[in-house]
Amino acid sequence: MAAGALARRDQRFGLLLTAPGLAALLLVVLFPLGFAVFTSLFDYTLVHPNHDTFVGFDKYVEAWNADYLPDALWTTVKFVVASVVIEFVIGFSVALALNRVTRFKNVYYIILLAPLLMNPVVVAQLWRMILHSELGIMNYVLGMIGIGKINFLGDPVAAFWTVVLVDIWHQVSFMAILLLAGLAALPREPYEAARMDGASAVQTFVHITLPLMRPVIAVALLLRLIFAIKTFDIVFIMTKGGPGTATDLISYFIYRSAFFGLDVGRASAMSVALLLIVLALTIYLYRYMKSLA
Repeated sequence: MAAGALARRDQRFGLLLTAPGLAALLLVVLFPLGFAVFTSLFDYTLVHPNHDTFVGFDKYVEAWNADYLPDALWTTVKFVVASVVIEFVIGFSVALALNRVTRFKNVYYIILLAPLLMNPVVVAQLWRMILHSELGIMNYVLGMIGIGKINFLGDPVAAFWTVVLVDIWHQVSFMAILLLAGLAALPREPYEAARMDGASAVQTFVHITLPLMRPVIAVALLLRLIFAIKTFDIVFIMTKGGPGTATDLISYFIYRSAFFGLDVGRASAMSVALLLIVLALTIYLYRYMKSLA
């Protein structure tokens, strides 16, 4: 059999093997996405769930002018910046420390991955019980050391930072694992040359580790930005967007528009707009990563 015919046969066989997975992917991803885009162009509500009334881009205008949308966007920006920055600092510190460890590294990996393996709903429910203003163990411990009770989920400022810290507790392992993998793949020669030249640990970190880690850092930040923007589970279980609008992230705001406001068309328009924002951010960071290669 000729080499060209053999290659075509292998290609057809490969396509046959991947066809079920691709079909499932199209069904799970593209169908909901297409339905959301299509629904955003119609006056589709839970009271009248049909696509009879075409309104074009009116739902996008309504979404832009929705009450409390600026508050939800600003809360989301604060949440994303705070959680991602703190997770990066803690995750990078943990990765640098674990990269130097030689004994019991598997034990540290298990401890590090434990929170990440938990379902977000379980994490939120667990911390909701721990931080309960009257029955939670956290306020009990604070009372034992003479500190008054803190209304972690009832005070606007405390509730926002509580959601941030719970997200950090759950997701910082993801950042640490990605950065640790990047550190483990770095070449040893530059460090040996720096050690021979008498460079300090700080100089080595600034001039060797950070430049070599820039592509990995960009990937880690990109993934965490995407995950943080679409955070929903923790807010839904712990605060329901409250108190007031203190923790009303854009994902929960869209959920309320659909199931409390009953306007699925407007919620779909918000979802499509959020998707475009995330795509634009992803493309920008992807191009930035390519420039680093």
